[in-house]
Amino acid sequence: MREGLLQEVLEFECRRASRLKMEGQAGLTDCGDASPPASPAAPDQQSPGSPVLLSEVEAVAAGWMLDFACRCLCRHFCEGNRRDFERSRDLLLTIIKGLCRIEAQQVKTICICQLLVCVAEGKSLDSHFGTDETISPLENALSAWTSLQKLQSIPDKLHEEIKHLIQIQAVAVHMEKGYFKEATEVLERLFPESISNEPLRMKLARITKQKDPYHQFLRHFSFNLLNEKIKYYISMLLNEESDNFLMKEAAKEAKTKKSEKITAVQCNSESEAAAEKLLECMQRSHKQSCSLTGQAFWNLEQIQHPNGTKITKRKTLQNKKVLQSTENIQEGDYCLPAGKKKQRWSFEEDKKLKDGVKKFGVGNWTQILQHYDFKNRTNVMLKDRWRTMVQLRIV
Repeated sequence: MREGLLQEVLEFECRRASRLKMEGQAGLTDCGDASPPASPAAPDQQSPGSPVLLSEVEAVAAGWMLDFACRCLCRHFCEGNRRDFERSRDLLLTIIKGLCRIEAQQVKTICICQLLVCVAEGKSLDSHFGTDETISPLENALSAWTSLQKLQSIPDKLHEEIKHLIQIQAVAVHMEKGYFKEATEVLERLFPESISNEPLRMKLARITKQKDPYHQFLRHFSFNLLNEKIKYYISMLLNEESDNFLMKEAAKEAKTKKSEKITAVQCNSESEAAAEKLLECMQRSHKQSCSLTGQAFWNLEQIQHPNGTKITKRKTLQNKKVLQSTENIQEGDYCLPAGKKKQRWSFEEDKKLKDGVKKFGVGNWTQILQHYDFKNRTNVMLKDRWRTMVQLRIV
């Protein structure tokens, strides 16, 4: 994707250079220039792959990447995402080192990046950003912030507040670690003799003499307050609309992917809802069929005799005695207590019966009855129910 983007940038710049060149030649013609047309340019000046044009394209692309990486660094700083912040910092360092020249509009971007990197390492006195190892990270942050102030045409109160907070914390960090001598040296570097009478310098000088790292003044203008002020300043920069090519194209791509993802999620949710509805309908239909099957089974007693005469009560009692005297049927298996309604077969009972037949085989009704929990069922009931399920083709 990165190579494709660079190729598009290269083609865009080539087309623009060709267009500008043609417009310039047309302008000379319109002005009545009677001089003969210029001879064709040398191949290395006219070809899209010439070294001169490639260097210009690289400079433009590097500027886009610098601005893009800086905005990423700012966002990770505000979010407190240390890992991604360090990743963006390393990328920025690579881009800055690869710049052939620094344009005027890139100076502010580089100063902001230097500020954030130095503040992020503000409490780590082992970190150094120059050849002079005595200079602390916050002193380097102050240099970057001073450069930003010079680029600011109108004096800003926020700039002054952040400047004073950096000065205070540059001294306070050394005092917190017990480096009181180094804190005094930092104070002398921050406030030369020409401004030795400044109130802030005098206040910090008294605190360093007292060697009190927990002084109320230092706690009030804390390192956390410095971070919050800088985050507020950076958030205003992030809210500004960027004309960066990479930012615009990345925003378009992100919106496209987001809309595609939302569409896919909606389609998936609709498919899942339809599947759940279909499954629910199938289960309801199956339960109803089981319920009707149960009714058909218990209504067998009401069916008339093949000869057309109804089964008499006496005949029924005789049949009952014969059934009770059969050895393979236990007493009370088929007859329900008087006054008790006949129980329909539920979907769960049918499932247990299917599982039992699958596990023990057809005919082992007593084994199935003992293995599964059939409430108020007998082995005869299981046998008859299985026969009915086979006839209705639901097994």
